[in-house]
Amino acid sequence: MGVEQGGDMFDVLAIYIIIFYTKKSIWAKFWHEICCKINSMRKILIIFLILFSSELVFGEVYKWVDERGGVHFTDDIMKIPEKYRGQFEKMGLSREEVSIQKESELSSKRKEDTYRDSLGRGEEYWKSRVEEVRNRIKTLQERIENLRIKYNELTERFNDSKSSTERAALRNERDQVRTEMQQNRNQLEEAKRILEKKIPEEAELYRAKPEWIK
Repeated sequence: MGVEQGGDMFDVLAIYIIIFYTKKSIWAKFWHEICCKINSMRKILIIFLILFSSELVFGEVYKWVDERGGVHFTDDIMKIPEKYRGQFEKMGLSREEVSIQKESELSSKRKEDTYRDSLGRGEEYWKSRVEEVRNRIKTLQERIENLRIKYNELTERFNDSKSSTERAALRNERDQVRTEMQQNRNQLEEAKRILEKKIPEEAELYRAKPEWIK
């Protein structure tokens, strides 16, 4: 009876030992797999950081100077105006530095946009005024050309006519056309004077920017 109980206790102890080491083996395997995955993720993260930092630090940046001496930066060569594409300089600025430069340009542009002459008028006022005078000059030139053609046609008809009555009517009509043509020429000269002299003088007087009237 005692021997059988001792044998049973030994068997139970053996079973516990086997279960213990089996569990230990399973946990060891589990933690090994976890560590392998962590190492793999760490390697992927390192590779990602290297690629990202390379893009951040070594991105290609282009610099060019416009006709007014303004310095511009961009990371897209297609954003460089065509007339400056042969003059740009490739640089190795970081994205952060490019952002700073762009912000500086935008700030400068905003200051230009908010500038007003001494009467509070901006670029839009002066440009629209110049455009209005230029359109008037173009209209007058076209009108004068049409009157000139009409005058020549009346002259030909006058020369070809054999009727004194018709010739008199043609002469009167031609004289009216000539008078109208001269009036339009006078208006054209006045419009040119306004564009070339009056507006520039006023722009200087009221401290408008010269480029606003070009």
